[in-house]
Amino acid sequence: MTSTTRLTVAQALVRFLAAQYTERDGARRRLIGATWGIFGHGNVAGIGQALVEYATVPGGGTPSAPPVMPYHQGRNEQAMVHAAVGYARQCGRLSAHAVTTSIGPGATNLVTGAALATVNHLPVLLLPGDVFAARPADPVLQQLEVPFAGDVSVNDCLRPVSKYFDRITRPEALIPAALQAMRVLTDPVDTGAVTLALPQDVQAEAYDWPEEFFAERTWTVRRQAPDAVELARAVEAVRGARRPLIVAGGGVHHSRAEEALAAFASATGIPVASTQAGKGSLRWDHPQDVGGIGHTGTATADELARTADLVIGVGTRYTDFTTASGTLFTASGVRFLNLNIAPYDGHKLAGSPLIADARAGLEALTEALGPHRHRAEPAYVTEYTDDKERWEYRVDAAYEAEDIDIRPTQPQVLGVLDELVTEDDILINAAGSLPGDLHKLWRARSRDQYHVEYGYSCMGYEIPAAIGVRMAAPDRPVWALVGDGTYLMMPTEIVTAVQEGVAIKVVILQNHGYASIGGLSESVGGERLGTAYRALAADRTYTGAPLPVDLAANAASLGMRVLRAGTVRDLRAALAEAREADTPTCVYVETETADTVSGAPPAQAWWDVPVAETATRPSAVKAREEYDRHVAARRRHL
Repeated sequence: MTSTTRLTVAQALVRFLAAQYTERDGARRRLIGATWGIFGHGNVAGIGQALVEYATVPGGGTPSAPPVMPYHQGRNEQAMVHAAVGYARQCGRLSAHAVTTSIGPGATNLVTGAALATVNHLPVLLLPGDVFAARPADPVLQQLEVPFAGDVSVNDCLRPVSKYFDRITRPEALIPAALQAMRVLTDPVDTGAVTLALPQDVQAEAYDWPEEFFAERTWTVRRQAPDAVELARAVEAVRGARRPLIVAGGGVHHSRAEEALAAFASATGIPVASTQAGKGSLRWDHPQDVGGIGHTGTATADELARTADLVIGVGTRYTDFTTASGTLFTASGVRFLNLNIAPYDGHKLAGSPLIADARAGLEALTEALGPHRHRAEPAYVTEYTDDKERWEYRVDAAYEAEDIDIRPTQPQVLGVLDELVTEDDILINAAGSLPGDLHKLWRARSRDQYHVEYGYSCMGYEIPAAIGVRMAAPDRPVWALVGDGTYLMMPTEIVTAVQEGVAIKVVILQNHGYASIGGLSESVGGERLGTAYRALAADRTYTGAPLPVDLAANAASLGMRVLRAGTVRDLRAALAEAREADTPTCVYVETETADTVSGAPPAQAWWDVPVAETATRPSAVKAREEYDRHVAARRRHL
């Protein structure tokens, strides 16, 4: 006779999650490391009560008896997802967090975070409350009424941004749904946001659960080996290339394939350019590293891309920033070899697919090329080596900041930080002008130092993600770099960092507006409308004085220690002090507009932002002429 235990659905789910593990390369770790939650009537009596029930095991959460399901309190539901995503990325997708919310706005606030997780292939488990399954009263508070569909709730907004979605309307339905959720969370191809919508009456309903449901399960994160035929074609492609170029994407990091990539690049002499997600796949000073590629890339990498006859994509999705909206890989006869664990990405750009785990694929390709493997021609190596050296001079010029009493430019802020960090430091950013400057200029010293979320480029990601990263790497300095626009989107989790004692370092760069979009607006005929944080002038334009907003005081009011830096000298001292701090610390600095000496180099490749086809204002007319010129260079690879 099968042994059973009577628990509520919520209690059973929490107990089940606490018994799930992942395993890769012989290393085993807990799959769901903790649960974030903001409580309301849709989850407080269900998941909330269950988290209390399973907060600790006998022994009170001592090192010998750790909490069954640790709980973290958030301030904003979207931010909780960002924190969970930061944690998962730092853990190499082998461990994740769950996020629980009430019904209504708490649930819909998850959508942006879920989209970010799914776009970036990062696992997070979402547990939003839902309306009554039994419908004793209809509608209930916060219920969205859909006249033609009685089974729809606001949680259905999460369907298109989730890799798996289920609504648990009966207790026994939790068993297959929970198992499917774990399968997706641990799938290196399909992972992303996973949503189990939990009607509030079902959460509290009791059921006799088979004990086998709570047994420890280990989910193997597979390393798929390449197919022999595809591998042979890949070897032939590499051997026939005269100007090959590797494009390293985020899959290199997810697979922990950095050493395999370095070995392959060193053995063949093939240069390696990196996407935003792939930056740091090689250290910046590796002989084959040529920096970022695409619209925010280096001149070195982009010129190699224009003349490459073979592009070897490793774990990349080939986004429009990487391909310069289809204008970068334009050499006659250029072909693509795509090493990717996802067949969907492996076939992009009419490429020859090598469907495999990045590390397994690189190791197999290196071995298959043999001891007398293909080597890049010496002239080609000299060419990109010299070009890279010239680019580094441009980085030095942008970083150069004498210890004097002037405001720094944004690149100079990065330059001062570059002087302080070691391979232990982790930098987090997501939106604004900083991703472009970082991709072009930052000298990544370790595989996980560069943490720029540019798949969804979500303003407000940085501070909560830094909390998640620091939880995963508690002994490392973690920096959240934010502009004033991004900071104002979501500063609330500063309170969480203070409450939890998570010693993140936040650098606020105040430039009084949306600098990145302001520049883009000007280039496409938008004339910087709505991009400055300034008072309304008499003509109803935002061209008055800068707003009297004190972001440093705001951060301090939320409990963070704040260091103000008015000059380059102040900045150098403040960043050094912040790096050594063991409490959440903020460095606030107002930046100057970059000039031709200390500004970041301009974009080295195009990005398609359509411009008005008809207009009366000269700026838009000129922008359209420039747009048409670039569009003519677009190439479709068939």
